[in-house]
Amino acid sequence: MTAVEPLIWPLMDDNITRGDLDAVIAYLQQPQPRLTHGEQVRAFEREWSEWLGVKYSVLVNSGASANLLTLAALREQAGGGEIIVPPLTWVSDIAAVLQTGFDPVFVDIDPRTLGMDTEQVLQEITRDTRAVFLTHILGYNALTQRLLDELAARKVPLIEDCCESHGATFNGRKVGSFGLVSNFSFYFAHHMSTIEGGMICTNDEALYETARMLRSHGMVRECTSEARRRQYAEAHPDLTPDFIFAFPGYNVRPTELTGVFGRAQLKRLDASNDIRRANLQMFLAGLDPAKYQTDFAVEGSCNYAFTLVLRQPDAALWARVEAALRQLKVEFRRGLSGGGNQLRQPYLRRVVGDAECEKYTAVEHVHFYGAYIGNYPALDKEKIRKLCAVLNEL
Repeated sequence: MTAVEPLIWPLMDDNITRGDLDAVIAYLQQPQPRLTHGEQVRAFEREWSEWLGVKYSVLVNSGASANLLTLAALREQAGGGEIIVPPLTWVSDIAAVLQTGFDPVFVDIDPRTLGMDTEQVLQEITRDTRAVFLTHILGYNALTQRLLDELAARKVPLIEDCCESHGATFNGRKVGSFGLVSNFSFYFAHHMSTIEGGMICTNDEALYETARMLRSHGMVRECTSEARRRQYAEAHPDLTPDFIFAFPGYNVRPTELTGVFGRAQLKRLDASNDIRRANLQMFLAGLDPAKYQTDFAVEGSCNYAFTLVLRQPDAALWARVEAALRQLKVEFRRGLSGGGNQLRQPYLRRVVGDAECEKYTAVEHVHFYGAYIGNYPALDKEKIRKLCAVLNEL
């Protein structure tokens, strides 16, 4: 590779702005600011629900906690069974399936969306299927109309993991508003950040109330429904109404500062996402399609990362790609979302064995010949052009 000046390109830059910090400082400068979750959290939940287009949202301390509470709530409603999941996702999706006593069923991905292949999902649905847990990978929409129609016809709930896809759409409607429930993450490296944080979103009132209780030790007093609180109190007259625990819950509550950060960030999310979309188009258009995959399904996408995947398996070329990225000081994560094929991870090898990972050829390809690099509003367009030129020379 011809010597090129380092680009100094981190995975994320300037995701917490001076304005965000000033909003937190202003809040803390009140005479007696509340710090445990309260009105700022509730306001962020309302504003997020309106932005997404759902009735209810529950703010928690991380996207992983959102995954966990979603599966725990589903277990309370539907009992045990199977959850269809992708091998390409973040660890907490599959961990939540295991932790709540469900059995994971895996299907391969569609290389153009990086989400689960629709036909394979439909083939795996049985009478034991309790939900399809679909991940919108790195900002690409993974929904198809056929999947939505078939799940509705078979009465199989859809869970959408949108932790990497704030603002992505399908048919003009935001992902996360289609399923029974959806999860978002506000980790530092994502589209918007509360440092740590996550959201559970749904139009189902019963699931919403269950998630609220599970968030705070399973306490009934967390219900917004006065009728439901009264029903529990009347059924358990031997208990203090403020300390009735309906479920074996968790403590994954956010702080008020999480709400302040979220409200400040949400105001500029759409404008930031417009820049991300333009950046991705520039990056994919600049790559040599003979060497790299450029035909991703970008319609409706909203990517906080660039997907860099070889067109064909080529260990020598991939070694040159990694060497070039390191020389240019371009931070990257091999394997795309979650480090690649989750079935290769120790926690899953103990469950499914050592050979299961090899069955999913599309995931295996991106595991060994794919990576993502950062995409954010402050990214210099000239860096994108320079990087594409270097990659095309390899």
